[in-house]
Amino acid sequence: MMGVGVLIPVIPFVVLPYRSDALTVGLLALAFSAAQFAASPFLGVWSDRVGRRPVLLVCVIGTAVGYFLFGWAKSLQMLFAARLLAGFAGGSISTAQAYIADISAPHDRAKNFGLIGAAFGLGFILGPAMGGVLSKVSLSAPAYASGALSLITFCVAFALMKESLPPEARAAHRVGLSDVNPFIQIRGALGRMQFRELLMAVFALNFGMAGLQTNFAVFTHARFGLDAAHNAILFAYLGVMAALTQGVLLRKLSREVGEAQLAIGGALAFGVGFAVLAMSSAVWMLYLSVTFTALGFGLAAPALTGLVSMRATPQEQGTLLGTAQSVASLTRVVGPVWAGLLFDRIGTGAPYWSGAAWSLLAMVWSYHASRGKFSDGV
Repeated sequence: MMGVGVLIPVIPFVVLPYRSDALTVGLLALAFSAAQFAASPFLGVWSDRVGRRPVLLVCVIGTAVGYFLFGWAKSLQMLFAARLLAGFAGGSISTAQAYIADISAPHDRAKNFGLIGAAFGLGFILGPAMGGVLSKVSLSAPAYASGALSLITFCVAFALMKESLPPEARAAHRVGLSDVNPFIQIRGALGRMQFRELLMAVFALNFGMAGLQTNFAVFTHARFGLDAAHNAILFAYLGVMAALTQGVLLRKLSREVGEAQLAIGGALAFGVGFAVLAMSSAVWMLYLSVTFTALGFGLAAPALTGLVSMRATPQEQGTLLGTAQSVASLTRVVGPVWAGLLFDRIGTGAPYWSGAAWSLLAMVWSYHASRGKFSDGV
């Protein structure tokens, strides 16, 4: 995530020699998310067959190549190719989650998944700051730095990371064509009652977050006239809150309440944050909104992932966590478009009232999933 964050300040300026419109910058972000959507279930299935370690190592190398290609790119087409490669390799988040599931007791998984979110939050704080400094050297320097970070990650992982999935626990059948199609994987998971409402809650929660992430700076400028520097402070605050929520608070709460309660309460807090944002009339309300949204998402997202993992067998951890990650990636493709249309056609607060409604749906689906015969006592 630090490598991703490093590129945030420079991507618009890297694109500028080829195209000056904001749409191209948005399409680059969409290319990354679309590739991640396509790759997540396939990489998860592959890790169920061959183990987690080789998949993670290959993907870290792929990430490094994607960043180096982005820094070296001499055309718009090469920039898109680089982001597609990085997005495909970034689908390995599902394999990382499966690794954590392999080495965690079932009721410890949510808090350990939260560590991934905490790492994301810290990376999102440090990355853009590092990118801003390196951009003074050259516009290519942040991309090369991201590639170097990935190579360091590979070396550390190659030396220290052990395989978490023993051969006897691996899935037996080979990876087929259906495993490459994320829509088939999602349809198959939705056809299983124990996963249907959990995946619907994952979609609803991430759909709201996708719109918030892409539309927030446009909203704050339109309503309060905030510039890029002030928005950077707000995003840094969001990163701090995410790291504290998932790295500290979640670990304490998970000992006292179950994953279902965390998912329900987190979705409710997430919706409150959206409502506060939609009604905001002063800048201090933005910070209040960010507090609620970071708290809510930080509790609900790992809890839902934990519930999916608890209901999956050891042979399908990667497959189902990859499907859940693919659902989340899909929201980052369609969510920003939805938020933009509401903002342009209805009003500045419309995307956030919509986000509150999606949060309510996530809460309802989480509640209903926890009350069925697959509730697992949580």
